Amino acid sequence: MKLSKRINSTEQANGQQFFDLGNMNHERYNAIKAKVHLSLVDQLDLDTVTDLSKKELATVIRNILNEITHKEALPLNMKERAGLVSDLIHEIIGFGPLQTFLEDDTIQDILVNGHNQVMVEKDGLLYPTHARFRDDKHLMHIIDKIVTSVGRRVDEASPMVDARLPDGSRVNVIVPPLALDGPMLSIRKFGNNRLTMGDLLKKQSMSKAMMIFLKAAIRSKLNILVSGGTGAGKTTLLNVLSEDIPENERVITIEDSAELRLHQFHVIRLESRPANIEGKGV
Repeated sequence: MKLSKRINSTEQANGQQFFDLGNMNHERYNAIKAKVHLSLVDQLDLDTVTDLSKKELATVIRNILNEITHKEALPLNMKERAGLVSDLIHEIIGFGPLQTFLEDDTIQDILVNGHNQVMVEKDGLLYPTHARFRDDKHLMHIIDKIVTSVGRRVDEASPMVDARLPDGSRVNVIVPPLALDGPMLSIRKFGNNRLTMGDLLKKQSMSKAMMIFLKAAIRSKLNILVSGGTGAGKTTLLNVLSEDIPENERVITIEDSAELRLHQFHVIRLESRPANIEGKGV
C-alpha cells in the first residue's frame, strides 16, 4: 500500500508553485479560458501553423496569447495570466492539466481518479494536486489524444486499454461502464537515465555473482524469464540485460505496449494489437 502525504495549497510535488485560482472558482476560470481560446483561434493563421514544428507552434501560440491577455480586460493578475497562457498551450499541443507533471522528471506516476482528482507519486509517496479537468468530457478528450496516437481506442465497447506516450511512458485507461466514478487514467513514467549493470551493483540490487551468471546466460542464448509485480523493475532489468546481447545479433521485441529501450543497432520493435469490436484482429 502506498503512503500518502498531503501538501498545502502552495506546495507542488515537484517543489514548484501551483497555479492557484485564489478566490476565483473553476467555472469562472474555465469561462475566461474558453473566451481567450476562441480569440486565439480567430487570430491563428491555420494555413501557416500547420507547417510549423511543435516548438515553433508553441512559440507562436504563446506570443498571440500574451497579446490577447494584455489587450483584453481580464479579471486576472499577472501570475494568473501567465498560468492561463501555460494552461492553454498545454491544452492545444500537450495533454492539458497533465502536461506539467509529464515534464517533471521527479514524478514517477500520475493517477487520475475522475475529472476532479489528480494524484502524483514522488519518491514513493502520493501527493494530491490542484490539477483538475473541466468535466469527464474534457478528461476523455485528453485520453483520446493519448490512445489514438498509438492506434488504440477506448469506449463503452472497449472500456480498458493500455497505451504509451511518445516518451515511452506506460498508460492504462479504464472508462465507464467499468469505472463507476468517471474515467480513470494512470501514467507510469520512465526515467531518462538508463541504468547499467554497474548501477545495479552499486545500488546492491544485484550481486557480482548474479551479474556474471546473467551475462553468461545471455551470451549462451539461454531462455530467461523475468517476473514480478507492478513497479518491481521488470522493464528496467530487461533493458540492463540487453546490454550484453552482441551487436551482430538481430533483436525482435513484441510488447503489449512498447516500453523497452534497446540500444543495439539491429532491433525490430513490434507491438501487439487489441481485438476490434467483433473480437477479431488481435
